[in-house]
Parts: sequence; structure tokens; C-alpha cells
Amino acid sequence: MADWSVLNGKINQYLCPPGNGVFTVNTAKERKASLHSALYGRTDNIEEAWRAQVEQLAEDNRPVVLGVCSDTGGGILRGANWGPLFLRQTMLTGGYDVDYLDVGDVRVIPHLLHDKYLNDATITNCRKALYGDSESSLPVSSLSITEDFCDEFYAAFPNKTLFAIGGDHSVSYPLVKSYLRAKKAQGVKAALIHFDAHTDLLVERLGIDICFGSWVTHILDDLPSHDMAFQFGIRSSGKDRGHWEGSFGVNQFWTHEIMERGAQSIVDETIEKLKAAGIEELYVSFDIDALDAHFAAATGTPEPDGLNPEQALLIINELNKHFKITGADMVEIAPFLNTNEDGGNDREKTLAAGSQISELLINALAENNK
Repeated sequence: MADWSVLNGKINQYLCPPGNGVFTVNTAKERKASLHSALYGRTDNIEEAWRAQVEQLAEDNRPVVLGVCSDTGGGILRGANWGPLFLRQTMLTGGYDVDYLDVGDVRVIPHLLHDKYLNDATITNCRKALYGDSESSLPVSSLSITEDFCDEFYAAFPNKTLFAIGGDHSVSYPLVKSYLRAKKAQGVKAALIHFDAHTDLLVERLGIDICFGSWVTHILDDLPSHDMAFQFGIRSSGKDRGHWEGSFGVNQFWTHEIMERGAQSIVDETIEKLKAAGIEELYVSFDIDALDAHFAAATGTPEPDGLNPEQALLIINELNKHFKITGADMVEIAPFLNTNEDGGNDREKTLAAGSQISELLINALAENNK
């Protein structure tokens, strides 16, 4: 299988074992050991155990998990690069019902975002650092690597499903773009379901066009139409719903509307619109700050007056009854941040909420993985 051979080769270059995506020596080593024990039943020779599992990808019918440990595209409080390690460890040791094949983490140079922002000399130096070959043609920035990995993944396995863990929300740009491109090539009509406190519809932020606050803008043209982007939980914006829907053509449901009308009414309306457009499959991108800061304060931009986990779960469950969820991500969990002034246990509450929603998404992907 030629495409699998290409993908397998790039896995060796682009990825590292789960939990190792943040370049460090001792930080969070207990969490890493706990994760490796849960995944492989041991804490030594992890590279060998990881490669042996990845070699089974072609025959494995479970959804695939990928960590993208980058917060270079964030801009308020950093720390979401630790999300993939902590969320995995919580799901696997906290009694959550998840079963997946973990292909590992993207190898991240933490100072880089996308190759288009780099000069030739920097790219050459970073290729030598990552691949031991300054003459390599491979990308070196986290978003560029992620996009090429996903392109190869869908080329090799067009019917497999991928759950990614970020990282700040800029990582969804390559994840969603590659997914939509693959679905379009298959003749499948797919829509974006986006949970967030923020619209992420900036055209640029301080001159940078791809970041945590602008990624949605730059995937809209990959959708069947702009109105096949549905945003839930919006509440922190300098402009109102009319501006965003009128300017970009998206559908938004702000948190106050979900509270007033009820989550069931909102999702019923969404399902009706998706069916009318002939949508077959969905990608769900979940920024943990869609939830109220009471439930998710360990994040870079926590916001009050948000959704509760039950409302988010209801919306996803109802969508899953009518459409195939075939791609998803969970982003912006920053476990070392403590943003609540009351000194509560923000990390564990945020990880619990993120794990509960991730469990649902991974199981939805499992229903549709081939």
C-alpha cells in the first residue's frame, strides 16, 4: 500500500511517542510515566512500544488520536501545549470509556507556527535539528507538519477517523483544512461544528493571519458554503452576532440564546439546516473555553457565563444521532494555569470536563471508523 508506506515514513519523522511532544526533561515526568504505563504497560523503551503499536495502524479499526503540543498560535495566557499529555492521562486513568490507537505527538519546535513565516536560513537550521538533514524538503513548523501529516493520513486511510488534542486553537487550522479537503475529494459534504467563547473570525491578529483568533476565517472556503460553519457558546466579542453572520455567512448561537431557548431547540434548528444542505459528515472542534469558567478555568482565555458540560454533551449527542462525526479536536486546555481567584482546583475540574466531552467524541468517531 503505497500511501501507507509514505505515511509510515513520515510518522517516523514527524511524530514522537504520546506525551513526549513538549521538549523537556523532567517537567511532568510522573504524568508521562502514568500515561506510558496506561498505553503500553511499561515506562521504559517507550519508543519501541510506540512504534510497534503504530505499525498496526493499517489493520486497526479504532479511531486515531494525535497530539499537537503547540501554543505558539495563542496570544493571551500560554500553556495549552501541555493539554495533550494531561488530557490523555486523565482519560486513561480516570475511568473514562475510551479505546483508540495513539499515533503520538507532533514534534514541535516551540518557537515556530507555520513555515510561511520563516526565512530559508531558519528552515534549513530547523530541518537539521528535527530531521538531521538540512537538505530535507519536509516542513518544520507545528501547523505545517500537522497539515502534511493529515494529508498523508487521509490519503492512506480516507475512511479512518482522527481525534486531535491541542494545543491552542490555531492547531485546528491544519486539522480542519486537511479534513475538509479530503472529504471534498471523496465527494462527501461535511460541515464544521465549533464550540467556543470566541468567534475566531479575525482576518489577522497583529499582522499574523493564522492564529487562535482567526483560524475559522481561513477554512471557510473549504466548506461546501460558509453557512456550513456552526458556532456554539459565543459570548466574548467586540461585535454582535449580526456582524459576524453578515460578514462571514456563518451560523452562530450565542450562550445567552442557548440558555433562553434551551439546547434542544438550538440543536434541532441546526439539524434542520444541516439536513436541508445535504450534509453527511461533521467535524467537531471544541475549545474548552466554550464552557463556563466555573467548569473550565485552566485555559488561556476563560470566560464567565458559558455553557455547562451537559448542554455541550446534549448538542453533540443529538448531532451524532443524525450525522456521522468523522473528525474532532479538543483544544486550549492549559493544565498549569490557575485563573480562578478563589484558588479552586481548576486543573482537575477542567480536565474532567474535557475528558467527558472527549470521551463522547472519541466514541462517536469509533462508530464511523473503518
